[in-house]
Amino acid sequence: MTKKYLPILQVGDVLLSPDIITERFCCDLDACHGICCVEGDAGAPVTLDEIAQIEDAVDTVWNDLSAQAQAVIDKQGVAYPDRDGDLVTSIVGGKDCVFTCYEDGCCLCALEKAWRAGRLTDFCKPISCALYPIREKTFGNGLVGLNYNRWDVCRDAVKKGKELDLPVYKFLKGPLIKRFGEEWYKELEEMAASIEL
Repeated sequence: MTKKYLPILQVGDVLLSPDIITERFCCDLDACHGICCVEGDAGAPVTLDEIAQIEDAVDTVWNDLSAQAQAVIDKQGVAYPDRDGDLVTSIVGGKDCVFTCYEDGCCLCALEKAWRAGRLTDFCKPISCALYPIREKTFGNGLVGLNYNRWDVCRDAVKKGKELDLPVYKFLKGPLIKRFGEEWYKELEEMAASIEL
């Protein structure tokens, strides 16, 4: 059976890789232990607004952070421009996000952990983290592009997504609605339903 290739899709001002509809994904924290917060050569992409929210949250999560992470934040702050000039969360030792914390051998986000515990109310984590494995790119003409990012550390999530038959866009329904709104997501669902796989 040959794979069907679809053109770039568009919902409102958002261009989408068709993989967001056709591929399956579901995080499997028991299998991967949160390695996506550790691996890589830069932190998570953040906006200026998110940096301000993270700075407001630092005192709340400070004691959840490692001494090394605290030292990095003291020295350079919660974010820095990466080699492409994009703002990303600060990292420790060239890999761990400064907001990683470990529990039972699993890497968790200290910001999200505090939010789930009710210690933070307005901010959970950067939208780039919530949207993963989707990566967002802003274009100069007002368009936003969404791509499905394939990463070998997420192979267990791909496996679990296939087992559950869960498309990427359905796995990320909450973050997509938070980022683009209910109406936009309904239009995405309608488009997905019209595509024959």
